[in-house]
Amino acid sequence: MFEEAQLYSPVTTADDGSVTVHLGDDHPGVNDEAYRARRNDIARAALTWQPGTPLPRIDYSDVENEVWRTVREHIDPLHEKYACRAYNDAVAALDLPKDRVPQLDEVTAGLQPLTGFSYVPAAGIVPLEEFYGSLEDGIFHSTQYLRHHAVPLYTPEPDLIHEVIGHGNLLADPQVAEVNRLAGAAARRMETKAGLQMVADVFWFTVEFGVLHEDGELKAYGAGILSSYGEIEEFRHMEIRPIDFAAMSTIDYDITHYQPVLFAAKSFAQMVDVVGAFFAGCDDDTPARLGVKDAVTN
Repeated sequence: MFEEAQLYSPVTTADDGSVTVHLGDDHPGVNDEAYRARRNDIARAALTWQPGTPLPRIDYSDVENEVWRTVREHIDPLHEKYACRAYNDAVAALDLPKDRVPQLDEVTAGLQPLTGFSYVPAAGIVPLEEFYGSLEDGIFHSTQYLRHHAVPLYTPEPDLIHEVIGHGNLLADPQVAEVNRLAGAAARRMETKAGLQMVADVFWFTVEFGVLHEDGELKAYGAGILSSYGEIEEFRHMEIRPIDFAAMSTIDYDITHYQPVLFAAKSFAQMVDVVGAFFAGCDDDTPARLGVKDAVTN
């Protein structure tokens, strides 16, 4: 079972208004005071933003832009080899800068004419019901910080690179954007914890870590794979199963490691049809039908 809060460093606001991002002891930036202060400033910008006002623009440093460039230089060639065709087409359509970190308003400006999606800032964890529910409205909650520069090809938590190179490019494809909207509508229908958790788990194994067969090869369409320099080269070596929503909703997995079990669609079209149909038709009774433990009481 996937718990969203495990992915993000906790963010707190003190009585005096100061914002602190609490990095884990094993975080690459935990002993870098300048990086920690930077994370606090970026989190504060997100927390003080109000809907309807201009999105906060971050003055990214040369170091941060170099992290972005390094990731793009290393991961772009892997997309050509391992990403599904729809993703690569969407990357070309969205056409984000390769030499600097894009602003959220730039991502929004690119997505709006393609699929109508908009990006809004998030300091860290966004409650499940809000994050997924907002997808129905074409809104994606995105962090704005970048991973520590000492290890540009690794991050222990979702950063802007994951949110944009992974999700942003995917959301430039109309069919994938519709699957996201259907997931959002499903989340809003749920009145039980088990129902909402089921939506999150299926989303994890599809939109985040989904793979599919294309031209006789296994390709990735999940944002978590496509934004990870390490995982994108390893996913073909994992245990690959056909799409199975009962298994997705009940399997135990560790989000801090590469996913050992992945679920593959027969094609991009099947992924869109089958995953979209699941989100369109699931309800609070679905977890019990799938055999999710304690589904009725939660």
